[in-house]
Amino acid sequence: MTMLDFSFMQGFIRLVGDGFAKGWHERNGGNLSYRLKEDDVHAVAPFLHDKGVYQTIGAAVPDLAGECFLVTGSGKFMRNVPLEPAATLALITLDSAGENYRIVWGLEQGGRPTSELPTHLMNHEIKKRQTGGAHRVIYHAHTPNLIAMTFVLPLTDRDFTRALWEMATECPVVFPQGVGVLPWMVPGGDAIALATGRLMEQYHVVVWAHHGLFCSGADFDETFGLMDTVEKSAEIFVKVHAMGGKKQSITCDNFRDLARAFKVKLPDRFLD
Repeated sequence: MTMLDFSFMQGFIRLVGDGFAKGWHERNGGNLSYRLKEDDVHAVAPFLHDKGVYQTIGAAVPDLAGECFLVTGSGKFMRNVPLEPAATLALITLDSAGENYRIVWGLEQGGRPTSELPTHLMNHEIKKRQTGGAHRVIYHAHTPNLIAMTFVLPLTDRDFTRALWEMATECPVVFPQGVGVLPWMVPGGDAIALATGRLMEQYHVVVWAHHGLFCSGADFDETFGLMDTVEKSAEIFVKVHAMGGKKQSITCDNFRDLARAFKVKLPDRFLD
């Protein structure tokens, strides 16, 4: 058995490959992380090494102390992940304070974890607390239609939530909380990590203006499906506006009927 035989590794690699096939990962764009389950950690233990030295995360995540994550590498091309996973991915463990990490598998040709590591880990910590540990995947991709929307819509949670909900009936069911929106920020630092975290307290999807999407989910299928649903809705939005704009749409009363039928709670602030 090898590292590549574990189901979480296969799911991780499949998600990256599917995202590249969708056109969301030009060059080294985008990143992905997965918080290992306790059983995963025990299973992979024979394949890990202790040669890595601890390096600062750039953020403190004490609620993740001692946990293990599979992450994409900084500057690594996502299209190469299915071809060379050991060279493009890293398995990292956090120290007992949740302030430093070390590589225990992967990046065999050198490198470091994604430059968005502080953002990923800070939001893993939030989602672990918020979902009782259920959410384990965080995914960032450069979804082109959603990015296009950020050049024409006001950068507010309400404007984007309503626009996306109206473009496809399943959207209020898939992301009933709506979506959060950040204005453009420099990627990779504390500021965008903290700002994203504030929105992740309310949503599972955050729009990074002129940049892409940031999503959280319980597993690879759920997280990829969430990203895919948002981007498909954005594609419909782009097509509708290219054809001259809406002539009719789903109404607020329609949304309320949908919420009752599917037993989801839609925030009132998006229905006035």
